[in-house]
Amino acid sequence: MTAEAPAPSDEPTGARGPLDGRDSEADGADPAPRRPARRARSVRESLASIVLTFEIVVVFLAALVIWGLSREGGGAFGLPTWAPLAAGGVVILGLVVTIPLLRYEWAYVLGWALQVLLLVSGLLNPAMFVVGALFGGMWAYCMIVGARIDRAREAAAAADAEPGKESA
Repeated sequence: MTAEAPAPSDEPTGARGPLDGRDSEADGADPAPRRPARRARSVRESLASIVLTFEIVVVFLAALVIWGLSREGGGAFGLPTWAPLAAGGVVILGLVVTIPLLRYEWAYVLGWALQVLLLVSGLLNPAMFVVGALFGGMWAYCMIVGARIDRAREAAAAADAEPGKESA
């Protein structure tokens, strides 16, 4: 006795099981795992992550420049010639780790500390004072304006949530 294949109209429309081709809904399993909804990011968090991402590129290039300059005349402050590369790598690691942590308020303090560290790197190469000041200014601007926009959005959402109250 041979089993006949079911007609196309007899097949269930649910998802198939991964191994046996059976309908996973019939087995009681969830038909398709649902991805959790993404958390809404604040403007401040978005702007901060943009600044830190650009900073990663600049710190990488700056570490290469400082390393290249230290190879000829020895390291600054008597440091070994590989020290700028190692320090740049540590700062880049700090920047990369800080980006996903921006959902927490304390990560902005870490971002400020990284801005100060970038400014202090001007002791190794004076051009880094300019780079550090530029990124510090961008960071400050993003913190101020991002927080202002977030407050305005929260106020607008609160005004929309209260029926019968007109916005001025």
